[in-house]
Amino acid sequence: MIRKLTAIAAVAAAFVAAAPAALGQDYPSRLIKIIQGFPPGGNVDLIARILATEMEKSLGQSIVVEAKPGLAGALAAETAARADADGYTLLVLPSAHPAYGALAKNVKFKVVDDFSWISVASFYPFIICVKADSRFKTLKQLVDEAKAKPGELKYGSAGIGSILHTTVELIGSQTKTKFLHVPYRGEAPALTGVLTGDVDFIAATTGPVSARLKSGEFRALAVTGKTRWPDFPDVPTVAETVLPGFEVISWTGMAAPANLPKPIVDRLNGEVRKALAVPDVKQKLTAMGGDPRATTPDEMKALVSRQYETWKKLAAEANLSIN
Repeated sequence: MIRKLTAIAAVAAAFVAAAPAALGQDYPSRLIKIIQGFPPGGNVDLIARILATEMEKSLGQSIVVEAKPGLAGALAAETAARADADGYTLLVLPSAHPAYGALAKNVKFKVVDDFSWISVASFYPFIICVKADSRFKTLKQLVDEAKAKPGELKYGSAGIGSILHTTVELIGSQTKTKFLHVPYRGEAPALTGVLTGDVDFIAATTGPVSARLKSGEFRALAVTGKTRWPDFPDVPTVAETVLPGFEVISWTGMAAPANLPKPIVDRLNGEVRKALAVPDVKQKLTAMGGDPRATTPDEMKALVSRQYETWKKLAAEANLSIN
């Protein structure tokens, strides 16, 4: 009897051990949905569609991208966090994810622990932009006027708690300057707000604004990276102009609901790496102003955790919060 029970236990253990591997081998067997939390045409949406188009070739299944805008991407994150951890609901998200999670009072998910982290796809800085005929020629001019007229200069963002919002607030906090925040439902409408004169400036991601800078619609005042951006070598960094040592680098990457089986995580990580190695994909992401570069799942999780702590510190020091 004891031998029989031992044998049954051994078979059961072998079955459990083999189940994740089998699941990984069968994946995917049906359509995959990628959720992203911003209006069509923005940086996150563009990257999600580029990845989906390339990954469905080698995965052998259709991938649809669904926009679920709102709350700086948090609505999409909440939807993904509640989905089944089977690899058929994925999330493409930006560095706004830890920023919003640090500032919002009522986040309905755990910023780090409610997700399986797959890989970052692209890194990029922000560009402080005004419309081409703006009176501001430099970031210092803008900051000096804002100091003289606290709360009068308006800036647009992709929403309260978005990384576009927190980046400007970080500049304001460190220069002891007060700007007036005007949130939009995404980066594309915020850029339109700059052109119409509804707001004075924006910290824009390189993707949606690079071509428009080159065409003359906007003027770049500064980039938020540690070094000048290769596409705009004449544009100084924030550190060169008003804040020595300043740096904010953003990213967009892929995640899934927590507890996604490791074989599927590994498969998807490999698919992102494969996609980023395709010359056409790399060229598109580079043209958007990004630095296409994959990470391991653990590296992405550590990045999210680190940025979450950074923004929590800013929220406490600058008394920033989202109701």
